[in-house]
Amino acid sequence: MKKINLSFFLFFFLAILISCKEETKKVVKTKPIVFTKEGILTIYKAEKDSILTQMDIEIAESDYETQTGLMYREGMKENQGMLFIFPDVAVHSFYMKNTEFPLDIIYIDENLRIASFQENAKPFNEEGLSSLVPVKYVLEVNAGLAEKWILEVGDKVEYSKQ
Repeated sequence: MKKINLSFFLFFFLAILISCKEETKKVVKTKPIVFTKEGILTIYKAEKDSILTQMDIEIAESDYETQTGLMYREGMKENQGMLFIFPDVAVHSFYMKNTEFPLDIIYIDENLRIASFQENAKPFNEEGLSSLVPVKYVLEVNAGLAEKWILEVGDKVEYSKQ
């Protein structure tokens, strides 16, 4: 009788070990979010009307688009940016939650003049970055471009949708 109980116990124990095998975790791969050209934006030097830069833009207008922005993306090309268009003129604040690369954030008033800008916003930083003054538009570009273009408050912006 002891041999049967011991054999039964060993069989039962092995069955439990096999059934407790760790499940392999499924890796869900998502497609990367890619840039979609929706317009062209030009920045002019305020005093001389000379072009500082021209770039392809993606436009964020809906609540979802403005809340998501450039989150979950790996980066952009130098000649690309995202233009946020708000229905109101107000002090707007941005943060870098879930944004994987540094940005320059350019705040633009309702007359399409640069009102302020925040250089080199750090990836994943959840600190609010305020426009400080009421604005209607915000342009996000790769960090370092505001300095490269020698951007100043008062410079003019034009954009067109495609």
